[in-house]
Formats: sequence, structure tokens, C-alpha cells
Amino acid sequence: MIGRLFAAVFLLFATTAFAAKRLAIIDQDGSGPGDSNQMAMLTVLQSEDAEVLGITIVTGDAWRDEEVQHTLRMLELTGHAGVPVVPGAVFPLVRTQQETLIAMQLSGKPAWLGAWGGRPQDVALPAGGVLESSSIARAHGPWEIPPLPEGSPRTRALDEDAAHFLIRQVHAHPHDVTILAFGPLTNIALAMSIDPQFAELTRGIVIMGSSLNPQTDDPEFATSPRFEFNFWFDPEAAHVVLRGHWPRIDVTTVDISIKTMFTDDMFRAIAKSDAPAAKYIAQYSTERYYMWDELAASAWLDPSIITKTADVYMDVDLSHGPSYGYTLTWQEKLKPATGVQLVHVHMDVDLPKFRSMFVGLMTSSSGAMTNSRSR
Repeated sequence: MIGRLFAAVFLLFATTAFAAKRLAIIDQDGSGPGDSNQMAMLTVLQSEDAEVLGITIVTGDAWRDEEVQHTLRMLELTGHAGVPVVPGAVFPLVRTQQETLIAMQLSGKPAWLGAWGGRPQDVALPAGGVLESSSIARAHGPWEIPPLPEGSPRTRALDEDAAHFLIRQVHAHPHDVTILAFGPLTNIALAMSIDPQFAELTRGIVIMGSSLNPQTDDPEFATSPRFEFNFWFDPEAAHVVLRGHWPRIDVTTVDISIKTMFTDDMFRAIAKSDAPAAKYIAQYSTERYYMWDELAASAWLDPSIITKTADVYMDVDLSHGPSYGYTLTWQEKLKPATGVQLVHVHMDVDLPKFRSMFVGLMTSSSGAMTNSRSR
């Protein structure tokens, strides 16, 4: 009798442990609708193996307040409205829009300015040769929210700032929460500054950021192989985060991301489904571009899609010169004595497996109606 009881208790424990979902907080610059940022969040939300405690929003590809609205609406349309959305940083720690515009006149234009104006190479200098903020295409102020193509959300963001939400959740679930950092790292750096124990109390951090030596004829990366937008937009935040004592740091770089184009075939396969996530993508995803954040999310869910990794010590150039915000890396024997940490860099991907995984997640109806414990 005792043996049977022990066996039953053991089976119950094993079943419960197997069924336990992996906890994550997504930190994202949630521009939208239907773009890579929103599809990356859906990648995690749609997985039956993950529980998203919340989504913290940071300015990056667009301004924070606009991103919050896009994200809330995406959650409503895809059956994930129970997941909290938390506003975070509006501006980088040090870098400013005006100083960046001035630097562009001396050092040239980056390929992407995000909230500060999209693609500046499409904008000609005025007759006087001075590039003003008003000259940048797509740019609008940080507090302006243009009409949303997908409609305004009915739900609201939490009345809490991202840094304190991050700290609260990590302390509530010590050593169990992975931070999925898919945008500029401002929110994470602020949480670390408030709580010095924050990084070590997590399970680790997954970062979409950095660029090493991408093999491509895409001029955006071939001519600036160490430029990557998330690190560039807030270099000081990236510097702080990369120095943190995380249990593990995994990084998805430009090098591997540019191998993962969102194809018309993938779009058509998703559009055939009646799943809420698939219908959202079918209606609002108009861009065929690299799947930056989706790859980072998928690699966290299933590390086997990554076929090659490299361990390096990583930091960011803070010199405020032409390479301000560019990625710095060293091997063990050459690293500086400045507290740089080891990161595990994704270098190659099983592309068919990744694409099949992503299409499967987007066309699954079982991932909808996620319940969150974090409110």
C-alpha cells in the first residue's frame, strides 16, 4: 500500500514538473501592427510551454506610447488580452535624438533611426545642408499616437513602470524568470540600477542585439558590420546589461538574423489558418524582412534550432565617435579587465526547422487565451 502511494505521489510530482511552463517577461519595442516585434511576442505567447508574466515596452522602432497601443490591440485580437502590458522608458539613458542628428552630419547616416525617423537614407538634406528633426520621414513626437490601422484597444496598460514590474516579478519567482529582451535595453538597465540583485535573481536573459561580421551584400550591414539598432539606440543601457551577473546570457545577432527572411510562402501558409494569431498576421503583416526577434524567441523555446554557437565577451563602444553604439567582442585571452561577461552567441540556424516551428505556432489555436499570474 505504501509502495503504491509513493508511486502515485512520485507520478503526480513528475507530471506536474513536466507540465510546468517556463516563465518569461518580454521586453519589447512593440511597433506595429503585424511586424517583427509583434510576431516575436506572439511566438512566445502561442507556445504551450511558456507563460508570459507580462510585456514591458520600451521606445525603439517606435515611440513607447504608440507601441503600448499596438501591443494591447494585438493581445486583444489574438486571444491573449490577459497578459499585462507595462509602459517603460520613453528615452535612452544618454543618447538623444538631437545629438544623433548632429552626429549624422559628421559621420553619416545609420540605416535605421526607429522612433526618430525610420530610414534616414530616404531623406535628402535641405538646401542649407542641415538635417532637422522635421526633415526625417515618419517622425512624430513621443506623446503623439497616430490612428491605429487595427483599431484602438479596449484594454489598458498597467499603472506601473516597467523597471519596478520587472523587479517585482523576478522577486516573486526567484531564479525562474527568463528576460526576453528584444528591443533597446533601457528598461532592463533601469531595473538593474534600482535593484543590484535583479540580474542574478533571474534564470537568464535572451537578447536580440549586436552584430559581429554578417556575411551579406545587404549594404545596411556589409558596410557597417558592427552596427545593430538595439545596441546603437541606447548604448549605455546595453553596456550596463552586458556587465550584469546573469546566470546566462544568450544573444541573437545580426549575423544569424539575416538568414531568416519572412517569406511569401510562410505568409501564405499562415494566412490559410483561422487561428486568431494567423488572422492577425494575415491582415496586418505587410513587410517581408528578416525575422530578428522571432528567431530569438524561437531559440529560447527550442534551442535545437540553433546549430552553431560561439562564446565571446561582449560590450558596446561608448566613445561617442563614429562607432558609438557598435558591438565590441573579445576572446578569453584578449578580454579587458573591465568586468565584461561571457555571452553565448547564436551563429547558425536550422532554417527549415525554424520556419516550420514559427508557422506551426502562428496557426495554433491552443496558444490563445493565455492566463497570466502577474496582475
